[in-house]
Amino acid sequence: MDWRATILLYGELLLALWLLWREGLLRDRGMLAAALTAVPLAFALRYCFLTYETLDFQDWIEVWIQSLRENGPWHGLGQEIWSCNYNVPYLYFLSLISVSQVKDVLLVKVVSIFFDVVLAWGAMKLTGILTEHSPGRKLTAFVLTLWLPTVILNGSLWGQCDSIYASFAVLAVYFALSDRPTLSVAAIALSVSFKLQGIFLLPVYFLFLVKGKIRLRHILVFPAVYILSILPAVFAGRGFWELLTLYLRNTSTIGEGLNYNSSSLYALVNFDALSPAGGERVGIVLAFFFCSGLYVWLTMHLKRLNDRALFGACVLFAVGVPFLLPHMHDRYFFLADTLTLVLAVAWPRMAAVPLAVSFGSLLGYHAYLKMRYLMPMRYGAAAMLLALVLVLVHTALTLDRPAPEEAAP
Repeated sequence: MDWRATILLYGELLLALWLLWREGLLRDRGMLAAALTAVPLAFALRYCFLTYETLDFQDWIEVWIQSLRENGPWHGLGQEIWSCNYNVPYLYFLSLISVSQVKDVLLVKVVSIFFDVVLAWGAMKLTGILTEHSPGRKLTAFVLTLWLPTVILNGSLWGQCDSIYASFAVLAVYFALSDRPTLSVAAIALSVSFKLQGIFLLPVYFLFLVKGKIRLRHILVFPAVYILSILPAVFAGRGFWELLTLYLRNTSTIGEGLNYNSSSLYALVNFDALSPAGGERVGIVLAFFFCSGLYVWLTMHLKRLNDRALFGACVLFAVGVPFLLPHMHDRYFFLADTLTLVLAVAWPRMAAVPLAVSFGSLLGYHAYLKMRYLMPMRYGAAAMLLALVLVLVHTALTLDRPAPEEAAP
């Protein structure tokens, strides 16, 4: 193990503990002991995986880094990298990695682990909003996020970067519920700029808008931040329009498979009787009606659409949209894993929800990492469907309870 990578990992551990101290969660002896045990162990587990290289890393990420290294970190950003379908903000990190003497796989994973910490911090802050800043639950959310199996496997073993877009998405919800609309829209824009999967949460912004959490003028922040995120690559030589429409062009390369090791509807229901295009349309139409139905239902209860119900809507979109859409991959429930964990920390009776979602996610991870199925993916899809039903019931019960300002004196 390269000592420089080890130092960076220790720095991230200290950052995690500092964030807890700054939040005032380490003053109690019991909480201090729990944090000093659970957080370092989570990093020790990640340390064990750092040198492992998956085929994804060897065939894709390492190739992109090598291209940046051969062309120079700046000029490389100005050229379209063969086989790279990631947006350029992530390439900025790879560009910095390309000039380092540390082994590429170590730095790629160190970057992802840094955002694991940001994700845990966002989950902690969001939990605070939902639980009137309960110290014990905030610490629980932080620690359990670091210990989520998919969070550990995604960055430190697989070498993927889903914690980046997910951390910004979680912070976007936190900022919205804490009445900081500009930061919320900026955060969701950064989430989408790193990975298209950030759009799973975008539908909830209609509810934020009708509830007054954001105003129409705040929507302008989204394109401004997105454009700022691609400008360095534009200045390096990439075409502005090319980068602005990158995601639209990538939709033509998603393939005809309706499901790629995902615990989605397409693992639960057999669409073989339909053409690929017909099966695709079914999921898109169902996703449209799912989102539209939630809009109608929740706006009918606008006066009782409190922060807790809005968060329930966030969870519904994070689970429901990738469950219904076609062409979903094994890692596309990553955001749902985190938001359902926050849900269970805030309402312990909902503990079955993150268990079901994580089970479905892990079946996809197992399929890729072990190159075989632990069990048929339909079991994971059934677990996702169960989680959706439970969150729908929870959100309905939240709406049935008057908001504090409506309660009788």
